[in-house]
Amino acid sequence: MAILEQINDLMWGFPLLVLLMGTHIYFTCRLRFPQRNLFRAIRLSLFPTEDASHAGKSKRNLSPFGALSTTLAATLGTGNIIGVSTAVALGGPGAIFWCWITGILGMATSYGECYLSVLYRQKRKDGVYTGGPMYVLKNGLHNNIAGGFYAFCTLTAAFGVGCTTQANSVTGAAVQSFGLSPHLVGIALAAVTGAVILGGIKSIGTLCERTVPAITILYLLGCLLLLVLYRHQLAAAVIWILKDAFSFAGFAGGVAGAGLQRALRYGIARGLFTNEAGIGTAAIAAAASDTEDPAIQAYVSMTAVFWDTVVMCLLTGLVIVCNMLYDPASTAGAAETDLTAAAFSHLPYVGDAFLTVSLCAFAVTTLIGWSYFGEKATEYLAGTRSIPVYKLCYILMIYLGAIIPMRLVWECTDLINGFMALPNLLALWALRRQIKS
Repeated sequence: MAILEQINDLMWGFPLLVLLMGTHIYFTCRLRFPQRNLFRAIRLSLFPTEDASHAGKSKRNLSPFGALSTTLAATLGTGNIIGVSTAVALGGPGAIFWCWITGILGMATSYGECYLSVLYRQKRKDGVYTGGPMYVLKNGLHNNIAGGFYAFCTLTAAFGVGCTTQANSVTGAAVQSFGLSPHLVGIALAAVTGAVILGGIKSIGTLCERTVPAITILYLLGCLLLLVLYRHQLAAAVIWILKDAFSFAGFAGGVAGAGLQRALRYGIARGLFTNEAGIGTAAIAAAASDTEDPAIQAYVSMTAVFWDTVVMCLLTGLVIVCNMLYDPASTAGAAETDLTAAAFSHLPYVGDAFLTVSLCAFAVTTLIGWSYFGEKATEYLAGTRSIPVYKLCYILMIYLGAIIPMRLVWECTDLINGFMALPNLLALWALRRQIKS
């Protein structure tokens, strides 16, 4: 643990933070602020134009909304609930601000990733599109070694970021709320997820389209209800977040602020973990879309960052900080992963059960979405014949993730994210002139 923490502190130090935020800012400026077309992009995701998409005509590829739902399934999860809690506990309330800024600016980076992925994707003999940063590195930069490295990192992340963090978070919530056995929870998660992923990308896309919007709306309603309850603390919470975000010294409160450096480190790291802008995984799902125009799919996929970080992480963070002011005793001495639970305990009537059910639902969809990312990485490294073996290993890791210590899981997650970001950002910068707004 000590070694991992030292490596992550080095990796997520000043150079990588500058590189990541610099990339977000550069593409925001170069593409003339693509975020301005956000509402048009949301409309395109729901009602794709006929000339831009063959949605519904293919039995093997996804519709634009299906690709977006698969991305949201992979990104909406423990990062929005547990990840925000750890960001506040370790980086102070100011981490919420930097997490939110990562989402605002990260939409431009996500646009670039998805544009290149659709531009350089490949079409298999069976008509299935396959792509992602590994194919961008291979076909765009003609660097198969870098593509293989990214694919290996993606495969590792599928077992770590997409698998063990979700299983571990669900287990912790189920044990605390219902007293269930971790082994029983792990087996149940593995069985449910396995039943879906064994059906392939169409099965994954169909489930995501039907479930992700519903559970997202339900969770957002819970957050809004809590903010109504905390309405008298809301203004003070916003002021606290802003002060701590730019504080060079600790800012005292329910959880001591960590100053500018740690607020940046954990805010951006958790923002990257939850929306994955800069990592490139959204581009893998975007490449599976029937959309022919790279710009259209890039705009549609860009909205995933908005829903994930700009909306959900912000609301979760506000709920946590408001509760720190509303009921300081509930957060005093609380574990770094329990701040969200402390806030939701004040939700009338349902309390802890609402958060547990939401966490479980998001985690299952994340497990399913990330299984596809790992599948594409496996296909790149070892061909389609290796996919069944990968799926079996993935299902097994869900069970193992349910019993691994949580702190170790999150430190490994930060490490893997850092390694994935580097080759993806390299491809973005090298091929930046190919990206059109």
